[in-house]
Amino acid sequence: MLKVYNTLSKEKEEFRPIEKKKVKMYVCGPTVYDDCHIGHARSLIAFDTIRRYLEFIGYEVIYVQNFTDIDDKMIKRANEQNREIHELAEEYINKYYEDTKPLNIRKATYQPRATAVISDMIKIIRVLLEKGYAYNVEGNLYFNIMKFPSYGKLAGFEADEEEREEGAVCKVYIGEKKHKKDFALWKKKKENEPSWWSPWGEGRPGWHIECSTMSIKYLGNKIDIHGGGQDLIFPHHQNEIAQSEAYSGEKPFVKYWLHNGFVNIQSEKMSKSLGNFITIREALEKYPPEAIRFLLVSTHYRRPIDFNEDQVESSIRTLDKIYVALDFLEQVLRGNTNVNDQIIKKDLIDEEKKILEDTERDFIDAMNNDFDTHNAIVPLIKLVKYINGNMESSKVFSKEFISEAFTLLVNLGEILGLFLEYKNPLKERQNTLNLIDNLINIRDQARKEKNYKLADKIRDNIKDIGYILKDFKSFSLVQQKRE
Repeated sequence: MLKVYNTLSKEKEEFRPIEKKKVKMYVCGPTVYDDCHIGHARSLIAFDTIRRYLEFIGYEVIYVQNFTDIDDKMIKRANEQNREIHELAEEYINKYYEDTKPLNIRKATYQPRATAVISDMIKIIRVLLEKGYAYNVEGNLYFNIMKFPSYGKLAGFEADEEEREEGAVCKVYIGEKKHKKDFALWKKKKENEPSWWSPWGEGRPGWHIECSTMSIKYLGNKIDIHGGGQDLIFPHHQNEIAQSEAYSGEKPFVKYWLHNGFVNIQSEKMSKSLGNFITIREALEKYPPEAIRFLLVSTHYRRPIDFNEDQVESSIRTLDKIYVALDFLEQVLRGNTNVNDQIIKKDLIDEEKKILEDTERDFIDAMNNDFDTHNAIVPLIKLVKYINGNMESSKVFSKEFISEAFTLLVNLGEILGLFLEYKNPLKERQNTLNLIDNLINIRDQARKEKNYKLADKIRDNIKDIGYILKDFKSFSLVQQKRE
């Protein structure tokens, strides 16, 4: 049974989607005025993994992740560079796809741009105005939080009753707003800003109405999961609840609110405003993409994570051990006699059966506990240690174990967005691997004859075509070179 931590209730709840086998999921995407950083990657990978697991347990997931291509940051950057705002957005949306592909972040079902749904935003704002939830101050439209009694519940606060009473009779003004937490739905046109027609004059949308509109347009008035970083709980997600439920009259707008923790640099939150951020592009130039993803899924999505050289190097070392196990299993499965003749026996033994069953059960139990990827990785590592330990000591495995262990590691790894190169490995590499297997057989014979010069030359030739050999007591393991 899957349980998820709901930010709204502050409790773990049994996951029961609105429709039995379908999950509607919206996650706030990046503002596309600059390169995405590792903090963005953490959120994107967390919800990509959640989506993968939901699909693994049988749900159809309709996943919407937006691009914010109109807001104050976009306008400021476009003006600084003397560019059209749509050109700026186009550049960084393209870079987003370039940066996220190596991290195995799948594209969402829908990835709309805010500027593509301006007319839909206007329709929603018009309804809010008609219902009395919004007010117009000379072309600027605001949401009146005093009209929404549960405002602040997601963030864990409520406007005090004195402020609520005064706000309701319009005695308290903060500038042109009736209450200090009232938020903009529509902003009237200013010089050097893009604008769109509306019934209230030329202008542009506020940030919060953008996500509500895209969620409602693509998923309907009520959805199962809304995700994003913990920094979005207030005001962004709180304001989404208020305007969405006020618009539709249906509650709850979101059944389960999920929020990921921050990425820290030297124990301080990574952010562009602090100037302590590392872009995805910079990280990819320095580290293997799978090591970055492994590090970011190795901590529970709600907990903070430190991103530093030591942590990435630790992930690389762990992955190297996993690759040894997977390469060994793959080498056996493709019929390499160098391994088969010395390792394989016939029948699955109780010890092998138990570790396979324990691995799958413990992985699923962890993921069913609020997508706990940290503890889901633990049984995978135990299985890898079992394989590598027996392999290095030349103990035998059953053919059934080899096949089931390989399939299990690959399938469970895929949920985490890892080990994808092994999903259909033999089709693209079969000819090369067959050649290497033949070279290994020649090399083994050369070693038996103490022709070490020829053996070394074959090793070098194999390295030249992108593979390396690791010699164990009774066989040689083929591994693809990884940067």
